[in-house]
Amino acid sequence: MGVDAVLVTHPTDLHYLTGYPNADAWLLVSSRKAYYVTDFRYTAEAKKILKAIEVVQFPSSLFETAIELAKGQRVRLLGIDEKHLTHYQYNRLKTVAGKGLLLCSSQDVVQSLRSVKEPVELREIQKAIQVNLEAYRYIKTFIRPGASERDLLIRLEGFIRRKGVRFSFDPIIASGPNSSYPHARVTERKLRRNEPVLIDLGIEVNGYKSDLTRIFFLGKMSRSFERILSLVRLAQEEAFKVIRPGIKASEVDAAARSFLGKYDLAKHFGHSLGHGVGLDIHETPRITSKSGALLSEGMVITIEPGVYLNRFGVRLEEMVLVTKKGCEVLSGNFHQ
Repeated sequence: MGVDAVLVTHPTDLHYLTGYPNADAWLLVSSRKAYYVTDFRYTAEAKKILKAIEVVQFPSSLFETAIELAKGQRVRLLGIDEKHLTHYQYNRLKTVAGKGLLLCSSQDVVQSLRSVKEPVELREIQKAIQVNLEAYRYIKTFIRPGASERDLLIRLEGFIRRKGVRFSFDPIIASGPNSSYPHARVTERKLRRNEPVLIDLGIEVNGYKSDLTRIFFLGKMSRSFERILSLVRLAQEEAFKVIRPGIKASEVDAAARSFLGKYDLAKHFGHSLGHGVGLDIHETPRITSKSGALLSEGMVITIEPGVYLNRFGVRLEEMVLVTKKGCEVLSGNFHQ
């Protein structure tokens, strides 16, 4: 059943569609007209920026104004993304809509548009990746015995301030046995010789994000660590080999997971293989064992296999562009 209009309520979706980020606005889009509904604080600026969209200031209730505009456009079936509405917001919308207007799911309509990146978006993502790689080259010089995980975080915070960018998320800096925790918190633990330092770091440039994980090692690697590192890298390359338009995201996950399974390591790989990246750090498609999503040319995804043992953990994460015939690793030299 086709909807008469869509009500966009997720701030990142609004940013994508209008170029004007605002957490206190909704966008009503019908086949005839689009309304940007916000309050007094943003109305004047929004009118100056949004030329093709009518900006409407709601006097007291965002819910009532949005529904009134929908009814004014003779909307009978209004699509909403309930995944980005609270229970209270959904019930309030339903109450205000009454019997004359039916709410229905239009879940992930904008997310599916966002999943395929336009050239201008790719340029911003690549800028973020380049700063991300610079950050790794910078922090490498401070990874030495005696420095703490917190010391490295403080160094990185100074780096991004000087670059005029932001973190995409709180960095993960995990040394020694802390690296066995996939989302370890930064602690005061001091780095020691003959152990790994796992850093998961993302950079945001003009709203677009990067997400890369690197492993550093102080001293001489043990044979067991070297073996796990090599197998995780090979598992990642197995995933790269199957990426192409039309393949299921679950098949990409399976390629890496099956490879690790040959060495009895899949049981130590408990998270998904990756996710889309763009204006949000986690976007469609999700690269999971149960995902039915199909990859399309222009998608940007992470590929991040990991193995987590009691003594240490290894995760390698790259950002990949799905190309016409395969993929390009935006954060490295691998082409498939």
